Amino acid sequence: MNRSGIDILLSATMPPGVAEDLARHFTLHGPEVIGSPGFADLAPRIRGMASREPARVDAALLEALPNLEIISSYSAGIDNIDLDAAKRRGLVVANSSAALDEEVADTAIALMLMSVRRFAAAQRHVLEGNWAKGPFPLSRGLKGKRLGIVGLGHIGEAIAARAAAFGLSIAYHNRKPKPGVAHAYYATAEELAANSDILAVCCPGGPATLNLIDATVLRALGPDGVVVNVSRGSVVDEDALLAALADGALAGAGLDVCRNEPNPRPELVGHPDIVLLPHVGSATTETRARMGHVMRDNLLAHFAVPHSAAKEV
Repeated sequence: MNRSGIDILLSATMPPGVAEDLARHFTLHGPEVIGSPGFADLAPRIRGMASREPARVDAALLEALPNLEIISSYSAGIDNIDLDAAKRRGLVVANSSAALDEEVADTAIALMLMSVRRFAAAQRHVLEGNWAKGPFPLSRGLKGKRLGIVGLGHIGEAIAARAAAFGLSIAYHNRKPKPGVAHAYYATAEELAANSDILAVCCPGGPATLNLIDATVLRALGPDGVVVNVSRGSVVDEDALLAALADGALAGAGLDVCRNEPNPRPELVGHPDIVLLPHVGSATTETRARMGHVMRDNLLAHFAVPHSAAKEV
């Protein structure tokens, strides 16, 4: 039962159980109220927002909420939110990245294995009846390879920890070096790619990283290189990726994300050198439950609302 008296707006429909959990602490208003005849009267009461991709939280919506204090996102990404508008308003923007580091890192390692060892192509070799006609071509191994991580945040660090167990050396690129990190740092994505065999992309999406992994970066990675993207489709230039694969400037790609989800461009689907997943990096029941809890806890902490301990995943 809600005892805080604080009104929270849902910018999108939430997964089962998430809204019910929030409703125990707050007065909720669903996305259907946005733009409704009574929204102007309700808007001044809204102090917090629970957002979920891909629903946009744009400047017009933020300006319509004069007493909004915080946007808590059910996602690691916040590129669906107009961050410039949020900054102008002095709003707190929180995500749930702490809940999904491990699963997304597991996905990145799986994509590395599938791409470098060409496991998806090997499976097709069997399914298409070609095994009896001859063995599948040799692939390469992971041990001793150089891994470059674009975006050494929580997810990047979790990838690095796993990669070390596979015998990879690790370097990274951020906007600036991270204090206390022993891995080699490169000031640009191109420099990192030139010193890597595998490039793992796990930086935030949005305008600042649009096409960050472009033709120059991909070609710096080299003809034996593999790029893995568990970030956002906007970060990798798909035209450049397909061109690099076509002319042998790149060996392969493992993608959990693409530009036009859930309708990827036909050239990506079934490409012999691309492993394409349907954005499932955090798609486990345990992680999705934790994401809801983190989104809720960000709101509770901001408003200093206590909640009784409950059994959680």
